[in-house]
Amino acid sequence: MKDGELMQVAYLVRDIETAMKRHWDHCGIGPWHVYRFKAPDVRDYLYRGKPATHEVLIAVTKTDGIQHELIQPVSGYSIYDEFLERRGEGLHHTKLYYADCAKAVADYERRGYKVIQSGKFDADEHYYLDTEKDFGYIIELGNGGRIRETDWRYPK
Repeated sequence: MKDGELMQVAYLVRDIETAMKRHWDHCGIGPWHVYRFKAPDVRDYLYRGKPATHEVLIAVTKTDGIQHELIQPVSGYSIYDEFLERRGEGLHHTKLYYADCAKAVADYERRGYKVIQSGKFDADEHYYLDTEKDFGYIIELGNGGRIRETDWRYPK
C-alpha cells in the first residue's frame, strides 16, 4: 500500500452479532473475523492521553481490498462511547495506511489534528485523530501490521 491510501471504513454498532448478520444476509458482506480488544492485549492503549480501560468487540472483513470494520463497545469508556451518545450507530472513521505511523502522526498534529485514542495490537498500530469537526468523521492512521488469529468468525 502507499502512504495515505484508504484501507478501512468502520462503523459503530450496539450489537455486533445483529450487525454482522444484517451485512451478511442483506449485502453478502463477510465472513467476519471477530476480536476482543482490551488492555493488556492492546499495548500503549491510550484514551485522551490516559491509560485506556475500555473493551470492545471488533469484526472485520475485506471487500475489494478495503476492510470493513464493525465496533461494539463492551465496557469502560472511549471515543466509541462518546460517538454513540452523540450520534448513535453509523460511520465512525476511515483508516489510512502509513508505513511510519510516528511520522504521519507528527505531520497530522502539525496540521492541528491531535491523537484522541491509540494503541498497538500485535504488529498493528492505530491512532485516531480529532478530525470530526472538519471531516464529519474521525480519521485513523495505521500501519496494517499483522495480527493474531481471530477469536471467532461469523457465520460459524
